[in-house]
Amino acid sequence: MSKRDRGEGMEHVKCECGHVNPIGTMFCESCGKPFHNEDGLLDMRYEGSARRSITNRKTFVDKIWSFFSSVRVGVWLIFTTLVASAIGTIFPQQMYLPPNVTPGEYYADKYGTLGSLYYDLGFNNLYSSWWYMILIASIGISLVIASLDRVVPLYKALKKQGVTRHAGFLKRQRIFGSAEAANEEIEIVKEQLKKKRYNVRTENGNILAEKGRFSRWGPYVNHLGLIIFLFGTMLRFVPGMYVDESLWLREGETKEIPGTDGKYYIKNEKFIKEVYDKKKEDQVYNEAISRVGDKLIPKNYQTNAVLYKAKGKSVPGQKPELEKVEDYKIRVNEPLKIDNYALYQVDYKEGELSKMFLHLEKKDSGQKWGPIDIDLANPKEKYDLGEGKSIELLSYFPDFYFDENGKPNTKTKLPNNPAFVFKMYTPETPKGEVSFVAIRQNIEPEGKNKYKMTFAGIETRNATALTVRKDLTLWIIGLGGAIFMIGVMQGMYWNHRRLWIQRVNGQWWIAGHTNKNWYGFRNEIGKILQGTSIPAPQDKVTEKK
Repeated sequence: MSKRDRGEGMEHVKCECGHVNPIGTMFCESCGKPFHNEDGLLDMRYEGSARRSITNRKTFVDKIWSFFSSVRVGVWLIFTTLVASAIGTIFPQQMYLPPNVTPGEYYADKYGTLGSLYYDLGFNNLYSSWWYMILIASIGISLVIASLDRVVPLYKALKKQGVTRHAGFLKRQRIFGSAEAANEEIEIVKEQLKKKRYNVRTENGNILAEKGRFSRWGPYVNHLGLIIFLFGTMLRFVPGMYVDESLWLREGETKEIPGTDGKYYIKNEKFIKEVYDKKKEDQVYNEAISRVGDKLIPKNYQTNAVLYKAKGKSVPGQKPELEKVEDYKIRVNEPLKIDNYALYQVDYKEGELSKMFLHLEKKDSGQKWGPIDIDLANPKEKYDLGEGKSIELLSYFPDFYFDENGKPNTKTKLPNNPAFVFKMYTPETPKGEVSFVAIRQNIEPEGKNKYKMTFAGIETRNATALTVRKDLTLWIIGLGGAIFMIGVMQGMYWNHRRLWIQRVNGQWWIAGHTNKNWYGFRNEIGKILQGTSIPAPQDKVTEKK
């Protein structure tokens, strides 16, 4: 008869076999005696062991432990994260928007009310948002607690299990039978078990045959792999661990490589786009070329780049001193690699406006001065034409449009549709005249001017888009994925099988249990008993059906 062990502070239950079990244990870890007189099969999922989430629920820590150890909570966390992740793919994430656009206006203009709602709810930066990180961390916590809550008591129970089991334990197994048998037949059974690669233990003539115990740890190996995988994904938000950014470079332009903290710079010497020539290409390409008719098929996208390294630490507001590292031709699938960074060719833009040339013209005579040379990437505030004539740039709109209030504004910082507000000073107009100049537009907001700005020409250049990538977490994510797959195979292709053969009241009792594939287990027991007069034990579940 079991009783509470007074010496253990009422925290353990002592079985009649002498083994002390934690409170909440359903049957003795050593002999298997059930602590509750109930009919039906024993719950063998965790060997009847006491789990903290069920037995300890008094303190705040116990309640937190119980909450995260719940499989239902874990499933809901995963489901919520999957739904949020799916919503995050409806529209592009902010990192993939065109450069120099205002995110709020972009989502509203392109996707309407849904786009505005998408932006207002923070789904534009979903995967780096604080609440998404909390979801990922909660899944990790749930995996850790749920695993510890189950695997530790399960391991202890399997390690402590004895060979000789209580009669009540054997009777309440799914596979059970009894028979008269000679000792010689039992020896034959032992030999058959060893041939089937069972680990056979004996005690006072009783037998415990076991194999495939390691398969019981498959789900927990899965959990370990997922925990490592989630840890790797969260490391991507640690500065310096992960970079995935776009970098637009105009020809002749030098910029810092994102994520390098001012250590590396790159210059776009020239962007090259090559197409196939129908007359010169090999026969291999003729069929593909003829299929598209007169269209030009791109052959190569290439950025002739120069990589620089900054000497010392850069000072804000000062141009860094750069040291040339190498020249490199960046092509599709041929990135520039340096110090865990890789720069890929991903996009380009031909014929982007670079400079605009304007004349100062006297309207009544048509006489012109200039032209002035306006760098659309970095225009000057004042241009001197001599003879007392000068131009002051009051406002610049690189991508001009009229907003809802009818005022000039810019959509982006790219010079797609440049417009200017000038103030023109001449000896005749010392106070200056204001003129609004855009492509094919010349507006005089203050009345009739004597002078105007007229178009004199443009200069264009190509631009290239590079993706800068650095990923120090990839091996951690790969390791987690590999461990997860090991756990899947471990739990899928093997199973934990046990067979108890015990002398009770002059008969041999046979009881068996497996964590899955009962059909295969029954067939294996039948083969083990071949050559003896012992009948195969019955499966109580299939009998009822």
